Amino acid sequence: MKNIARIIAVLFIKDGLIVRSQGFVKHQYIGNVIEQAQRLNYYNVDELIYIDISRNNIYDLGRDDLYIKTKKNIFKIIKDVSKVCFMPLTFGGKIRSKEDAINLIRSGADKIIINHMLLHNREEVLRIVQNIGSQAVVASIDYRIINNEPLVFDSFGKINTKLNLFKFLKTIENICVGEIFLQNIDNDGSQKGFDIPTIRQAIKTVSLPVVACSGAGNARHFIDILKLKDISGIAAGNIFNYTERSYPNIKKEIKKIYKNVR
Repeated sequence: MKNIARIIAVLFIKDGLIVRSQGFVKHQYIGNVIEQAQRLNYYNVDELIYIDISRNNIYDLGRDDLYIKTKKNIFKIIKDVSKVCFMPLTFGGKIRSKEDAINLIRSGADKIIINHMLLHNREEVLRIVQNIGSQAVVASIDYRIINNEPLVFDSFGKINTKLNLFKFLKTIENICVGEIFLQNIDNDGSQKGFDIPTIRQAIKTVSLPVVACSGAGNARHFIDILKLKDISGIAAGNIFNYTERSYPNIKKEIKKIYKNVR
């Protein structure tokens, strides 16, 4: 019987609040970081990913009262999230050193996501892997399809590196990360479905587990990508954070097709 991929909820943090992301450029504030984690935990989410897309080091949770205090840095936010999050927790964003990665793990993250350093400091990525282990390091890659070729983008999707995605994936495989997390920039927030052709080729290109993100708009989109052999995880942000009870409802629809989903 086929193993069902993890259905992963993604929370994008900007300046301390959860945002709805579209095309990596439009961001609408929709909720409190800790409250969203509590809600998703209640729905028994398979796994939770936090990605910090803040442009500045400003973190304001939108509340400062008896129950929720504004935090001065992301490490304190992760510590509080880990207290209410009982599913695997992965964190990414602004990780620039081995020390950053270790501090996030100590703060309560089970895994970390790296992106910028894959292009600019692979030696430090290797040091991170050596210190916290391959299983705790996820390589996040943002790409766009240009003239029918998937190209890697940098700096919040603004800079075209002109690197072919599949060739880049092979180089990333050699630095011993544990997993690949792919985001199609133009699909982000589109609700038009996942980029299945690119994801299919990525799975064939590397032996690493691949998690697909960007484009989920309904249960059928998840069911369609689950048809891919060896897909490791399916991640979505907006649909799980903007639509009430979307996670359990989507799981219910998936179970009608794949009986062994938890």
